[in-house]
Amino acid sequence: MTESDLPVAQLTPGRWGDPAHPAELPAAALDAVKHLGIHRPPSPTEPQPRPGATDRQLKFLTSVVGPQYVTTEWQIRWAHTRGYSTTDLLRFRAADTTDVPDAVVFPASHDEVQAILERAAEHDLAVVPYSGGTSVVGGLAPTRSFVTLDLRRLDQLTDLDEVSRTATLQAGVRGPAAEALLAERGYTLGHFPQSYEGASIGGYAAARSSGQSSAGYGRFDQMVVGLTVATPRGTIELGRAPMSAAGPDLRQLFLGSEGAFGVITSVVVRIRPRPSERHFEGWKFDTFDAGLTAVRRLAQDGPLPTVLRLSDEVETAVNLADPDVLGGSAGGVLAIIGFDGPYHQATADVLAAAGGTNLGEGPGETWRVGRYRAPYLRDPLLDEGALVETLETAAFWSRIPALKAAVTEALVGALPTTPPLVLCHISHVYETGASLYFTVVCAQADDPISQWRTAKAAANQAIAAAGGTISHHHGVGTDHQDAYVAEIGGLATEALQAVKQTLDPDHVMNPGILLP
Repeated sequence: MTESDLPVAQLTPGRWGDPAHPAELPAAALDAVKHLGIHRPPSPTEPQPRPGATDRQLKFLTSVVGPQYVTTEWQIRWAHTRGYSTTDLLRFRAADTTDVPDAVVFPASHDEVQAILERAAEHDLAVVPYSGGTSVVGGLAPTRSFVTLDLRRLDQLTDLDEVSRTATLQAGVRGPAAEALLAERGYTLGHFPQSYEGASIGGYAAARSSGQSSAGYGRFDQMVVGLTVATPRGTIELGRAPMSAAGPDLRQLFLGSEGAFGVITSVVVRIRPRPSERHFEGWKFDTFDAGLTAVRRLAQDGPLPTVLRLSDEVETAVNLADPDVLGGSAGGVLAIIGFDGPYHQATADVLAAAGGTNLGEGPGETWRVGRYRAPYLRDPLLDEGALVETLETAAFWSRIPALKAAVTEALVGALPTTPPLVLCHISHVYETGASLYFTVVCAQADDPISQWRTAKAAANQAIAAAGGTISHHHGVGTDHQDAYVAEIGGLATEALQAVKQTLDPDHVMNPGILLP
């Protein structure tokens, strides 16, 4: 089975993946948890329902989409609360209902979305767009009461231009469903983030997503050639040509906007023929620095594979792709390369010349098959009393070593009473730099939410001081808002606030997200 064949995961509130198939920790992982001094916390509590939307608001919403597509049912509202960061999951377990939507609305078209947004203010409605719901940075936790627009009914491939190799997909199409629709015509999008089983096309665009095959296919924002956006002031359609010199590229204004300016209802994306073969293999380097040099050479001089990632010594030893061999590494670091299409020996030659040892297809296939297992392991780890979370950044190549060291030091220093296991890898590379993705595991404190927020704040400060960006692909949400404003500066923030004021003068769109 390839990524293109995976089914859509039906996520459940507060846990990742299908509740009918819960993940279990391997024996080696349970043993490691004990060595970290982790103890099982109390069982989660049940939430108490909160009042929903008013009769006047419900009458308006049902007049647009029909009564069967508006609900204030508690379980559905609870299922649309927040996203899937560890903080979100801990708040679920604590039965925190402060971010529950007042109603959930299921529009079926761009026109229905537009009609709701244009009259939202007169009905005192704030609106949060929702499709996959996989935000991990507080992107679904606005600062005032709101209704959720669940875009799952916008789930069609509405056009496929085989001459231009573009496809128009509605925002609610989930990742695996998009691949299935394209595969029927012999094409692939090639976008496989770790949230792939649950995330959607609209979410990819709104959060400027990046997938495991970015070395070959590019980030999602590089795939988008056009989009349609509903705003409280009207509809915006962008992308009449692949490139243009007609002013600033406004597509980039909405890519990464996280629903703060409007609702992306469809995108036109670049597609490619579906590969007839795929190859994955592992390479070993003695140190992370040696592996870093090798992947930089490929990024700058080629030939790039479709997938290129490098784990540090700790992540290599833990081996999240195959927890059954936890701690079984013989040292060194592991690089994974993958090809959609024929194997390129020239890529292997570059790795060998940089000191790499070819481990064959075994580690590569193990990683490919286990790629989507890691998110499923977080829930049983939280059940056992572990605090496990991720964060990511990016920087120019010259800054990567110092950035990695600074963030690791900040996390260890901020979690002194529960010494953390800090893992790191590079999974997205460019000619001028790369991303760093950290995973942190330690024992939960009495207040694990405050515990992580303290650690995250320290990591954010380290990222800024070391010259990294606050987010490479997770986005801003509420978690990164202060750091984002500091990163871009006051004048740039005012410019974006002016855009917000123009498109959303009553601030009904995802209030408090992205911008203060």
